[in-house]
Amino acid sequence: MTGSRVLSPRWLAAGGAVVLAAALGVALLLQNTGSACAAPPSTSAKTGKATFYDLGDGTGNCSFPSSPADDLFVALGPDQYSAGAACGTYLDVTGPKGKVRVKVTDSCPECAAGHLDLSRTAFKKIGAEVDGIIPITYKTVTGVRTPAPISVRVKEGSSQYWLAVLIDNHGNQLRSVTVNGKATHREDYNYWVIDGGAGSGPFKIKISDVYGHSTVASGIRLTPGATQKTSVRLVGGGSSATARTTAAATPSKAKKKASPSPSPSSAAPTASSAAPALESTEVAAPTGDVEVPPAQEAVDLAAGRAHC
Repeated sequence: MTGSRVLSPRWLAAGGAVVLAAALGVALLLQNTGSACAAPPSTSAKTGKATFYDLGDGTGNCSFPSSPADDLFVALGPDQYSAGAACGTYLDVTGPKGKVRVKVTDSCPECAAGHLDLSRTAFKKIGAEVDGIIPITYKTVTGVRTPAPISVRVKEGSSQYWLAVLIDNHGNQLRSVTVNGKATHREDYNYWVIDGGAGSGPFKIKISDVYGHSTVASGIRLTPGATQKTSVRLVGGGSSATARTTAAATPSKAKKKASPSPSPSSAAPTASSAAPALESTEVAAPTGDVEVPPAQEAVDLAAGRAHC
């Protein structure tokens, strides 16, 4: 999450007060997924402007364990961040000096649509740092071969009674994640959550994108706070293999902004081309400690969530 940005309250409309429960369910769905059934993002070129910022010790509101190794990333405003739906997708951004490909890793609550807040490294590839703000064109890229295969991180506090998983290196915008056949809902800090848990594992996690691709990671274990690396990819193929589990520290919240980027704020945990053929692969992964879970909700309002 971004430590120096503060998310302003989101406005959610749930129209129709006659059936309160139904309205509440719609509101929760919109809050957690951004839309009931998000359409694939447009890949047509758009115009806008870019600023830059320094992430400091944080890793962005998308909660990825680390920033991209090449330091090429971007924060999007609420409309384009889409309550976390854009996390892990890629944009090609063209400025006065050239083009750069960046990964969506963060939100920028104060940015209007078309305002991209780039990492300083990305900004300097397409514009002069002294300009501060530059005109750009940009578009969503699909089918990107990511730097590594899919990884799964089980959030701290997860247990057999409450589970949250973070999927990284998927490239395309995700439509759904299921754990042992159970549906999840995505929070805007990019974790996929099952409020009632999915047992003690190991887990078979099916990952599907908005273009119809899917892949399966098997043998994912209940290891809160660790990143489990697999050998499967959502696009570009993959093979069965034993995954490795690596320690992953909780992202720091510190974030330093570079003028004249948007003024600092902080985010509380609180994205085309034709699709290739469907892919489905499995992979195993390893173990760790279980932390104390938060209390379960008395009523599981997620049970009635709609799915695309």
